[in-house]
Amino acid sequence: MLTTTRVGKGMRAAEGPLEGRAGPAERQGTAGGRGVLLLAVVLALLALGMAVSSILGPLGFGLLQYRTSPTTLNQLEGSDAAVLLAVVPATILTAVLAVRRHPAAPPLAAGIGVFALYTYAQVVIGQEYLRLPGNVERFFPLLLAVFVLAEAALVVGWRLLRDDVPLPGPDVRRACALALFLVVIFLVLGLHLRTMVLAWQDPARMTEYVSSPTPFWLVKLMDLGIVVPAALVIAVGLWRGAPWAARPALVLLTGYTGLAVSVTAMAVLMQARDDPDASLGLAVGFGVFALVFVLLLARLYRPLFVPTRRGPKTSRSASPGPAEGPRSGGNLVAKRRTARNEQQPRSSR
Repeated sequence: MLTTTRVGKGMRAAEGPLEGRAGPAERQGTAGGRGVLLLAVVLALLALGMAVSSILGPLGFGLLQYRTSPTTLNQLEGSDAAVLLAVVPATILTAVLAVRRHPAAPPLAAGIGVFALYTYAQVVIGQEYLRLPGNVERFFPLLLAVFVLAEAALVVGWRLLRDDVPLPGPDVRRACALALFLVVIFLVLGLHLRTMVLAWQDPARMTEYVSSPTPFWLVKLMDLGIVVPAALVIAVGLWRGAPWAARPALVLLTGYTGLAVSVTAMAVLMQARDDPDASLGLAVGFGVFALVFVLLLARLYRPLFVPTRRGPKTSRSASPGPAEGPRSGGNLVAKRRTARNEQQPRSSR
């Protein structure tokens, strides 16, 4: 009785974890399910926050008034237009993909988070408070919520991003690296170095700098201190075929695509309104970058939306090829006959 009782208790103890508790795979699946639902909620709220801030701004109802110069105001309105027409729909689509547990949702969400962090940090910090009229500080809670949601989208999206993201093929990989190298050259030599030297030598010649010096230096700090180094590191990794570059490349190129579309909208609006700081060359240049990034992004995400189809594995013995079929089949029949003859007793042969 004692032995039976001990054995019974041992059996119940052994069966407990299997029946009453979830295994590691089940716990991981449950955590992943909660993660994608959290990501979908974060993206939905982020899309709502970005849409509301753009609609309340000068592009919409005009309730939110930026404290900045007319030339910088054109840039902010261009950014709001890009947010409403491109970024918000992409964010909603990504939330739907997250609900469906699509593998493209995490990198898209993280990339949208990169875009929103860059954009709304400049919206908050790049104002001329106490110097120019406006009321943007009254909407700080809304802008802060958008910023925090962007952080959450980046962190949660990155945590849900697969560790085994494969590197793209050599052609696509080098095309992405080359595009990032060109972004570095364009931002450093074509955009910021020239205007920075002018600001040192004769700032009065620059309407943008004289009217709004705060966003002028803020953009330079973020582009030269964040965008350029990140683009350079990922470009080198992609060019060398480093496995670690696959995950950040998806996120970085997603965010840079949004930024390229946004800056293109700024440049086009400034050109349409005859802004004194407008440049047709910059509008065309950023438009080309936006188009290139959209095409590269479509190529990078294609395996996630259209998985590669592979035919069923076949073996030569089960399904012989055209050239070896007859000979293999004949050898198989001969072997079977030999085996049957060996199994028969000698008297019956």
